[in-house]
Amino acid sequence: MNAIASLGSELLSLLTPTMIFHAAWSTLLGIVIGSLPGLTATMGVALMTTLTYSLDSTTAILVLLCMYVGAIYGGSRSAILLNIPGTPASAATSLDGYPLAQQGRAGYAMGLATAGSMVGTLVGIVLLVMIAPPLAEAALNFGSFEFFWLAVFGVVISGQLTADTTPVKGYIAGILGLMVAMVGSEGIHAHIRFNMGFSDLNGGIGLIPAMVGAFGFAEVLNAMWGRAGVLATAKDKSDRIIPKLADLWRYKVTSIRSGIIGTLVGIVPGVGEDIGAWASYVAARRTSKEADRYGKGSYEGLTAAETGNSAVVPGSLIPAITLAVPGSASSAVLIAALFIHGIRPGPLIMIEQPQFISSVAAMLILATLFMGFYGLTLTRAFVQVLRVPYAHLMPVVFVLCVIGTYALSQRIFDIWVMVGFGLVGFLLRQMKYPMAPLVLGIILGDLLDKSLRRGLTLSDGDLTPFFTRPVSAAFVLLIAVSILANIGFVRRRISQLLARRNRRDA
Repeated sequence: MNAIASLGSELLSLLTPTMIFHAAWSTLLGIVIGSLPGLTATMGVALMTTLTYSLDSTTAILVLLCMYVGAIYGGSRSAILLNIPGTPASAATSLDGYPLAQQGRAGYAMGLATAGSMVGTLVGIVLLVMIAPPLAEAALNFGSFEFFWLAVFGVVISGQLTADTTPVKGYIAGILGLMVAMVGSEGIHAHIRFNMGFSDLNGGIGLIPAMVGAFGFAEVLNAMWGRAGVLATAKDKSDRIIPKLADLWRYKVTSIRSGIIGTLVGIVPGVGEDIGAWASYVAARRTSKEADRYGKGSYEGLTAAETGNSAVVPGSLIPAITLAVPGSASSAVLIAALFIHGIRPGPLIMIEQPQFISSVAAMLILATLFMGFYGLTLTRAFVQVLRVPYAHLMPVVFVLCVIGTYALSQRIFDIWVMVGFGLVGFLLRQMKYPMAPLVLGIILGDLLDKSLRRGLTLSDGDLTPFFTRPVSAAFVLLIAVSILANIGFVRRRISQLLARRNRRDA
């Protein structure tokens, strides 16, 4: 009851002309960025972080959350009309959205996607309000030993779940991020490490230049390298944008289930919106009475995918706010933005700012309302955005990358860092290395380093407490199982044992 009252109070405090104005433009900009193939939600949040320095912390976080929600939703536009997901989160949407557009029902597909996204986000918000406070209280019992394994777990999980081919590439990207985090002055005694003789590296490699380079400039290069899509122009005279209540009610179970799946997927560090969409889509197909329609223009499949990826947004904020461990690449960028604006995410958030979770939930509700408004009223206008050629768009994005990087510390060196990370990020993407573990490694590297050395100090150099304390032991077990489960020999051996057991039981 207190949570509901707190949420209502925070929502009322946001209903000022200034806040509504900022929510309106940032959600719209997020939808536009998400609609454009090659520009992801993470890049949008990263670029917007650099442009919110002058705003107060509440307004800045509102802008970033609206950008995040809008961009994840906006990816469905190009997925439906071009068969190219605007963001990776919308890959599953294109399976049924594009066939519907080819059948002349693009408007209805976008209306269903809008309704699904709203339901998914709202389900996620409810779970955010319910799960985040007790999780933060539980995390208050964490010490240096537990935080060390928490940082390792975040990198391991993100590495194996965001890699397209093999988790080894994810692990390598995560280790690269951890190595980058070790450069410069360390956080306990301020010793300079790995500066290679460059005094500019004494303060370490800035997260913002690295992040904007890896997600912004690299995505510009990737978009210029990629293919262009063909806009679906078929139109059925009976096509409509507002979904029928009968269709929404028919898929109510699918929507709620997909919202819960998406939120739970979002809680797992580093998994992201694309996995949430696919997990929801697969679950809906397995239980569907019209499974044969999936991939051919299924309303249910489209609803499940869009509900699932939107629910990941509030879900990914649960570990990001309470543990400072990001649930997705975009929330990793949000954590950096929170630190920049003077808010320390982590177990102490409920002590230092007990209203913060309710405030975030209220901001997400505002973003969801604007997302629904734009989605149902400006659908035709968004189609025109997809006609903007890359040759006109990408130079603008590159200029924003440079301005945003320079604005924080006014150092030319940071621009070179951004360009360097952009080029490295582009090459890694071409070789199918995921970027999320790289950024997570940079963010979690400091936590891992400090926790390891503090733990060793507390135990007088003894490693035993890292393995014997109950929560630490649970993390060690989780990490070991996660790694072993991805080794081919181990998986085959487990499959053989299970098959042998099933035959014996039969």
